[in-house]
Amino acid sequence: MSPNLGSLYSYTAKDFSGQQTNGVLESDDLQNFYRLLKERGLFCIEVSEKRQSVQTVKSSSKKLKAKDLVIFCRQFNVLLMAGVTIIKVLDVIYQQTESKQVKAVVLKVYEMVQKGDLLSEAMRKQGDTFPEILVNMVESGETSGTLERVMDRMAEHFEKERKLRTKIVTAVTYPAILSVMAVAVVGIMLTFVLPTFVKMFADSGVELPQLTRILLSISNALTSYWYILLLMIVTLVFVGKTSLKTEEGRIRFDRFILNIPVLKSTMIKIISARLARTLSTLLSSGIPLLTCLEITAKVLGNKFVSDGLLNAKEDMSKGSSLSQALRKIGVFPAMVYSMISIGEESGSLEVILDRTSDYYDEEADVAITRLLSIFEPLLIVVMAVVIGFIVIAIALPMMELSSTVK
Repeated sequence: MSPNLGSLYSYTAKDFSGQQTNGVLESDDLQNFYRLLKERGLFCIEVSEKRQSVQTVKSSSKKLKAKDLVIFCRQFNVLLMAGVTIIKVLDVIYQQTESKQVKAVVLKVYEMVQKGDLLSEAMRKQGDTFPEILVNMVESGETSGTLERVMDRMAEHFEKERKLRTKIVTAVTYPAILSVMAVAVVGIMLTFVLPTFVKMFADSGVELPQLTRILLSISNALTSYWYILLLMIVTLVFVGKTSLKTEEGRIRFDRFILNIPVLKSTMIKIISARLARTLSTLLSSGIPLLTCLEITAKVLGNKFVSDGLLNAKEDMSKGSSLSQALRKIGVFPAMVYSMISIGEESGSLEVILDRTSDYYDEEADVAITRLLSIFEPLLIVVMAVVIGFIVIAIALPMMELSSTVK
């Protein structure tokens, strides 16, 4: 669907048999719209023009959110099960969705399917809007005639991924806010509160304790050279972002994350859940295992492990089993290798992977909760200790001043 045409026409029409149908059609003008409708064997009853905004078109180039993907797949599954055609399903989704991004991309897919493209072809032409796993699953569903089952499976897949991502974001948000607040409080106390009291002590002739002098030196450095500190922070952020954009930098960072003792176990469980769930979902539609590995490597969320998975694919093409190839990556729990090996031997790899993904989904959820329960109190204790030192640094001279007055 080209955004250059500009005009969208929502219509109600009847075919030769008298059956009524609704739809959306893009055309240069109203005259051309009637011509296109006539070519489809439809007689217009009602038509209204809609304009497609530039903002809406631009938004469609972005990846769809997990929530939108869940709704998209759920609606597709329900309507296909009810015997509705793909064209009509797309029209219903377009009419019902409140997301401008979804409207724009569904409209493009709708027009392409109307012109003869398969649904998977139209989705693939949207660039990164639809995940590769969804496009490949749809293509497989079209070939096998099980598109409604594929959409149900994908809705479940994206729902689990959305819940996991939400859990991770929730776990990170509170400590991040707490850290920012701690830095802000300490900064205010060092740059405003402490100097005020120190000036009062100096005017009274009180000798400052060693702790107070140390904190005062830090305070003076912050107030006198704050621009250097700011420049250092900006430089570090810039260098970090630039490094993460390179493949080598990303691999090093992701490997470093997996070597942090506190995070290692949790991250491995999250990656294991994604690996098992994605492979199981793809295998359920009859997609070749090597293709499954290539697609799965793109959704693990860790470049180091993803590269290892691509190497595993190469090993498998040379005759290795999946369990043997994965062992070379060296990050997955022993249970993952054992379960995959059992699945390969029994010929039930898809089912075994599905059960394994459920297990590690639960384990990841527990691990994230446990990590949060440890990190939050620890952060509060650190914050209390730092603020406590500042309070003591202020209190000691005050006690000295009080005894001098007496």
